[in-house]
Amino acid sequence: MKPIAESVYFVGSNDPGRRLFDALIPLPKGTSYNAYLVKGKEKTLLLDTVDPSKKDELFALLATLSRIDYILAHHAEQDHSGTLPHLLEKHPETTVLASGKGKQFLMDLLHLDGDRIRTVKQGDLIDLGGKTLEIIETPWAHWPETISSFLREDGILFSCDLFGAHLARGGEVVGDEELLDAAKRYYAEIMMPYRTIISRHLPLLAKLPIRIIAPSHGPVQRNPALIPRAYASWINDPPKRKAVIMWVSMHGSTKTMVDRLAEELTSKKMEVKMFDMECDDIGEVAMELIDASAAVFASPTVVAGLHPAIVSAAYLLEVIRPAIRSVSLVGSYGWSTGIAAQLKTFLKNTQATWFPPVLAKGLPHAQDLERLSALAGAIAENT
Repeated sequence: MKPIAESVYFVGSNDPGRRLFDALIPLPKGTSYNAYLVKGKEKTLLLDTVDPSKKDELFALLATLSRIDYILAHHAEQDHSGTLPHLLEKHPETTVLASGKGKQFLMDLLHLDGDRIRTVKQGDLIDLGGKTLEIIETPWAHWPETISSFLREDGILFSCDLFGAHLARGGEVVGDEELLDAAKRYYAEIMMPYRTIISRHLPLLAKLPIRIIAPSHGPVQRNPALIPRAYASWINDPPKRKAVIMWVSMHGSTKTMVDRLAEELTSKKMEVKMFDMECDDIGEVAMELIDASAAVFASPTVVAGLHPAIVSAAYLLEVIRPAIRSVSLVGSYGWSTGIAAQLKTFLKNTQATWFPPVLAKGLPHAQDLERLSALAGAIAENT
């Protein structure tokens, strides 16, 4: 057990070798599954568990406990709750605490016995004897059932996935720069779609006398203003004069168009970030989209449709829903194309202005390059 305050311990697991989360999200620095133990004078409470792959590590850390009175399940996703069935089998005295929706999720996902789960709500207090845990409802950060909790005597906010970071440094303290970079990636990949709701949680959490933030992934935060302040900026600041270009080129024609567009945008005082979607990290793309004002897809035509890597990029943008103002498409085709119509279908929920695509037959001609210049001008004017 690793102490983070008096009678409060980190009992989670680090997973530095994991390189993909949810079969989707790259993990260049691994991740952690954070669980915490609070020992009161009268009762003991475990906050979350670990991914089932790490259950033996958790059992080893808890082996000296004669009883666990409560397990608070902030969030039902299995990387936090997956070891619950094993713990409940080992500890028949334990009661699980969860939100109303969380109880149903735990029953659905893990087939837990509903009689072992007690629901909690906003403002409920869990008295452990000298340690008092307050329940804070933080739905859609990032599932509908998610709650946070606040240990009053120690000023510890157990924020669950909110303010977290995929970094295999659970229970540790790291430098602000490293933490901020990891938290930004985490926000971009996971929290950004829910930023409107999260923006309503931030003022409520700011009223708490927080001294430590203990999230469900990543380091313990002893500079408790750093990441909440960054969230407020990522959510509320207007987009920058920045274009993110997501491209794939099979024989160089599309790349020629991308280079010309980037040159024209740069000449109009716009920052340009270019990503080869065949090989670049989607987490890096998501991070750049946080404050971008424009997203441009660049694709060759494969038979009559978009390159599959650009389909994935379009899906990414639709899922994370950045606050972009402009979106468009450039690309090359051989004999026929339907890529513009296909892309618009994938981006049906975006609120950004759609600028007419620039499509060239084969290697772009002079008039195609002039149309790219016009597209760059329209995007720059819309920032």
